[in-house]
Amino acid sequence: MSVIETEATLHVAHRDNHTHRDVNGGWLRPAVFGAMDGLVSNLALMTGVAGGAVSQQTIVVTGLAGLAAGAFSMAAGEYTSVASQRELVQAELEVERRQLLGHPVDEMEELAALYVARGVEPQLAREVAMQLSRDPEQALEIHAREELGIDPDDLPSPAVAAVSSFGSFALGALLPVLPYLLGASALWPAVLLALTGLFACGALVAQVTARNWWFSGLRQLVLGGAAAAFTYGLGMLIGAAV
Repeated sequence: MSVIETEATLHVAHRDNHTHRDVNGGWLRPAVFGAMDGLVSNLALMTGVAGGAVSQQTIVVTGLAGLAAGAFSMAAGEYTSVASQRELVQAELEVERRQLLGHPVDEMEELAALYVARGVEPQLAREVAMQLSRDPEQALEIHAREELGIDPDDLPSPAVAAVSSFGSFALGALLPVLPYLLGASALWPAVLLALTGLFACGALVAQVTARNWWFSGLRQLVLGGAAAAFTYGLGMLIGAAV
């Protein structure tokens, strides 16, 4: 009795500790990409304009315009991309559904062969495939997982991707503009706040991906700083030429 109880306790402990984060959701990638893109692109845009020795008002208008245009562009792009991917997956699922309806025996043998290739004994693999194929929807889900590598019940949402991209880009792009909106008259507070935001975003992503937080933060800071420095120099050259 004690052995059974011990095994049950270990099973419960393993179940509670053996959990995984959602790696298939549609929000993480567009949210992270949107925030980084908003920070880097708007910071670079504003420093490029500032390098041309324009007025403070022009820099603010440029930053706000970059925020609005970039946020809508990111949302539209993510929606179209994820929707197209989802439609492609659904089309392939429909092909598989027709195959299951038109050639059920062949599809069952195909599923059994997949299990045999993974080390299951042929007779057992055939029996498992036969039982799983009794429910057409269950069979479709299993074939989709095995042949296409997808979960039909966990497809990314275009709306979630679009909203995540829009919000995160707008939030990231707002940081370089914020000091000007609060009364700053020089470029350096905007650059400092944006670079701090880049480091924070990189460190935050590291918490999700289990990477080293300071390395991830420093990488984003360096990349964003390099983009801002390059566009500022380009703005100076163009401003001097014009």
